[in-house]
Amino acid sequence: MKISYNWLKEFIPGIPPPEILSNILTSVGLEVENLEQFEEIKGNLEGLIVGEILKCDKHPEADKLKVTEVDTGNGQILQIVCGASNAGAGQKVIVAPAGSTIYPLTGEPVIIKKAKIRGIESNGMICAEDEIGIGNNHEGIIILPDNVIAGSDAADYFKLETDWIFEIGLTPNRIDAMSHLGVAKDVCAWLSHHNNPVAILSPSYTFKADNNTLPVNITIENTQACERYSGVSINNITIKPSPKWMQLKLKSIGVRPLNNIVDITNYILHETGQPLHAFDLDAIKKNKIIIKNLPDGTLFKTLDEKERKLLEKDLMICNGLNEPMCFGGMFGGLESGVKNSTTRIFLESAWFNPSVIRRTSLRHNLRTDAAARFEKGVDISQTTEVLKRAAMLIKQLAGGEIASEIIDVYPNPKDKASITLQNKYLKKITGKDYNRHEVKNILQSLEFKIERENTDSLTIAVPFSKPDVSLPADIIEEIMRIDGFDNVEIPGVITISPALEVNVLAASYKENVANYLTGAGFSEIFTNSITNSKYYDEAALVNSVKILNSLSSDLDIMRPSLMETGLESIIYNLNRKNNDLLFYEFGNTYLTAGEGNYIENEHLCLYASGNKTEFGWKEKPVKGDFYFLKGICQNIFNICGLNNVEYTISKNNNLELSLTATINRVAIGDIGIISKSVLEKFDIKQQVVFADLNWKNIVQFSKKTTVYREIPKFPAVNRDLSIVVNKNIVYSQIENIVNRLNINELKNVKLFDVFESEKLGTDKKAFAISLTFIDTVKTLTDKEIDVWMNKIIEAFKNELSAEIRK
Repeated sequence: MKISYNWLKEFIPGIPPPEILSNILTSVGLEVENLEQFEEIKGNLEGLIVGEILKCDKHPEADKLKVTEVDTGNGQILQIVCGASNAGAGQKVIVAPAGSTIYPLTGEPVIIKKAKIRGIESNGMICAEDEIGIGNNHEGIIILPDNVIAGSDAADYFKLETDWIFEIGLTPNRIDAMSHLGVAKDVCAWLSHHNNPVAILSPSYTFKADNNTLPVNITIENTQACERYSGVSINNITIKPSPKWMQLKLKSIGVRPLNNIVDITNYILHETGQPLHAFDLDAIKKNKIIIKNLPDGTLFKTLDEKERKLLEKDLMICNGLNEPMCFGGMFGGLESGVKNSTTRIFLESAWFNPSVIRRTSLRHNLRTDAAARFEKGVDISQTTEVLKRAAMLIKQLAGGEIASEIIDVYPNPKDKASITLQNKYLKKITGKDYNRHEVKNILQSLEFKIERENTDSLTIAVPFSKPDVSLPADIIEEIMRIDGFDNVEIPGVITISPALEVNVLAASYKENVANYLTGAGFSEIFTNSITNSKYYDEAALVNSVKILNSLSSDLDIMRPSLMETGLESIIYNLNRKNNDLLFYEFGNTYLTAGEGNYIENEHLCLYASGNKTEFGWKEKPVKGDFYFLKGICQNIFNICGLNNVEYTISKNNNLELSLTATINRVAIGDIGIISKSVLEKFDIKQQVVFADLNWKNIVQFSKKTTVYREIPKFPAVNRDLSIVVNKNIVYSQIENIVNRLNINELKNVKLFDVFESEKLGTDKKAFAISLTFIDTVKTLTDKEIDVWMNKIIEAFKNELSAEIRK
């Protein structure tokens, strides 16, 4: 949100300089993200001066050029070649000397340099309007009155406006500060508390209707969506450009001036925060306005000339024939809008329900300044006062007469929220003993009203301009931000109550795994829990959690799996030529479990695409393939103390090759290569290997303690074994068989070769495995090892019909 320093000056007497004010705004919770100078004309005519043409002769080598001698007031006469037909001796003109910069209406800035034009030296430029950005005229140079002093600054002659603009990063709850008046109230409260009492300077005007010849009858049918609706008729107006002062105010905050009526509604919006809308009174049939909902499918052409189909839930402003004229609080209709020929208008000021406005705004993609304010909740108490202020401005700037009294329909007047603040609660939250008088002054300067005062509490009425204040803690926040968060006292002694930590083990495992993955070259990603339903098939969407009022059609469900949101990160990187990717993410998935019940599961997902190592002089790049990711998963299981993890081939519609890891027949994760059909949805053309680990189950089976043992003093013995088995046997079956034998001295089993050939048979393959034996109390003998080896061989023969390969 942009706030003008000059505009604020109209409300705050003795306003601090912009740099100091920037710090004040940030300290009261209105963080200034940027402070920049606004110039009425770019460059502010810096370096340009008034000159007097002393002599003007025809150029000897060009019929359309003139050679002039110009007095710039500093005793120096400049020779300037000029092409303007209206240039003549004795004229006062605007001169851009060599070295100055001009900013034309179109194109880039131009640095004026000394030059020779057809053989004659030129030391500057005599300027036309469009060449320095002050107008559109290019028919000739600017000729000033004779009484202007040569040598004076051009900026002083044109009395150019400059301003400082604050870019405020406004939080969504601060609707009270979405206007210059709202910001001024905060600044005055801060100044009153820290310096001397300061009161807001309100605009002075006296509202008075000229007659009551054009009253409009107002009916609110939907009183929940529109709790208050006010208006006034104005006759015999003239549509024309706004005065310069108003145009400059709007331009300074990035609003384009259009005409006096539209500009006044925008001016009031940014001054007070109250949106207004002007109707052409001739479009209000039967002089009647009805605020209601229309049937589904009703057609309505808006100001942007688009025809829209209404839904029954859309709140509409209709005329006496029940024809729609405007989306309530958002956008006007083409037929009822103010035109250049309009001579009488009806000016609307209302309060609309934030949730109704927000839903209609999203449904029809109408994001207007008015909707942005109504969505957050405007001040219902200022509806008529703002209307009076706007009506008097229209009378002043557009002529005409106020042709009705203020019409105000307010069926169920609201009461102010009342909050009781206990002294001890204030002390508990802030840690500071506030003076009662200070607290009252701060609150009253922010327009809170003290309803009751007891020795241990205050009962406070909340102004309608602060709909976000509903709890005692909110009142405390108001006090603290005006007093200053930096003024919170730090006690000399801090007392704490011991707390029982929960989920310590799960947190430590997560930290250890994250450290391991980062060290292994993986990068952690965080993806959106809300995603697009188009990524999932019908089976996945059956139990998905739908978003009822989604901000976007692309974000309409809670993710039932992490794969798809991770692939969004993959393609984002691939599109930027980052092709070697190792990602991991801890995140939740969401499913429904019957009426009103939901399941939230935590997962650890891994992604590998491209190379796991880069090309170097010593080694070639190595792909991050399926086996690489399976090894990473096994290391994660080891870190978490999981023993006897079994892997089985499984079927997964999203994976071309899939293994499921289990413990005690409970699945703890799936590992596989993402299918091409899934990758095509994201336009990913290279292989992506994926692992989805169920973090809850992993923590459940993890060992509670870590045992450290001394490194054995006795040597390890390695034995190699090669077995021939059927081609459909996988290595995990071999590993599981060995583990079930429970040979305590067998410390490691490792696959080091897989061999297939016609000599073995087309349906056979050979596994070569290495077995490591070690005893912590003695040196092993060949006889002992032979016993264990025979036991292993017999198990392979019995369970796998294996042949021992010599």
